[in-house]
Amino acid sequence: MKPKITLKDIARELDVSISTVSKALKNSKEISKDTKDRIKAFAKFYNYRPNNIALSLKNRRTKNIGVVIPDIVHHFFTTVFRGIEKYANSMGYNVIICISDESFDKEVINMEMLANGSIDGFILSLSAETQQKNDYTHLKELLDQGIPIVLFDRVTDEIACDKVVLNDKGISKQAVEHFIDKGAKKVALITTEEFFNVSESRREGYLEGLKDKGVSVDESLILTLPHGLDHTEHITTFFSNNKVDAVLCVNEIFAVQCMSIIQQLGYHIPNDISIIGFTDGILSKYSSPKLTTVAQHGEIMGAKAAKFLIDRMESLEMEEAPFKTEVINATLVKRGSTIN
Repeated sequence: MKPKITLKDIARELDVSISTVSKALKNSKEISKDTKDRIKAFAKFYNYRPNNIALSLKNRRTKNIGVVIPDIVHHFFTTVFRGIEKYANSMGYNVIICISDESFDKEVINMEMLANGSIDGFILSLSAETQQKNDYTHLKELLDQGIPIVLFDRVTDEIACDKVVLNDKGISKQAVEHFIDKGAKKVALITTEEFFNVSESRREGYLEGLKDKGVSVDESLILTLPHGLDHTEHITTFFSNNKVDAVLCVNEIFAVQCMSIIQQLGYHIPNDISIIGFTDGILSKYSSPKLTTVAQHGEIMGAKAAKFLIDRMESLEMEEAPFKTEVINATLVKRGSTIN
């Protein structure tokens, strides 16, 4: 029995583009007779059959996109959704949003509900519990059904799909180097548990920034806050027991909370302790002092994720194309919480 082949396989074997194969099989006048005959003969020999599930989905398109985000508290996810909706609407698509609330079960239920004929594809950022469980069966099943998925920000190598991520490691390294260049000797990191892929990348950048500047790593200056709990006591104890002069926080909420506690303990920001947080949101602009942040450009990330998904849904050639990962370059927005 001959193995099942795809448009991509035919294109590779005959050294032509996927688009050429697709057009030849549709008897397009754009393709020469010799090329069409060669492609058709190869396809017939190997019993090529189109992906009927994908074709069926294309023929009954809803023009709806499902978006599943972990929460609406973090400004970043709001900006990503704005970017998704703006691009999708410009292409004639509607967007249906669901909140997983960092729950694996809610993520699964939301996706199963929307996949029941309501949407054409998904854009998703993984919930905390999904990353903690390391269980992506629900995503693999949807992909097997021919429903395309794009992951953004919180992603996994376990799923073969298009992805849009931030240069988390590089920008964290840049933030640490900025602290040290301005005279900081003891740079702390306030982070989350290691199953969050973005936090782990930011930790790697923190460590690399220290190393490149010749600063020894002090593990006691890394505070890992447990998911889903009130962090006030942990943060207060940390700054009461450790002498630091700069702090990198992996999100905006941590940074603003740290600023409040640090000032309650009698320290001046930024003269005693400088702070940088991720996400250039409303909290950053109106905190006192205003927070120096890593701008994640959520709208750009959202628009790129929507483009990836719509391109793949609307083109048979893209259906067989290699998956891509787009890296969005963050920028450091300097304000009053650091010595600039």
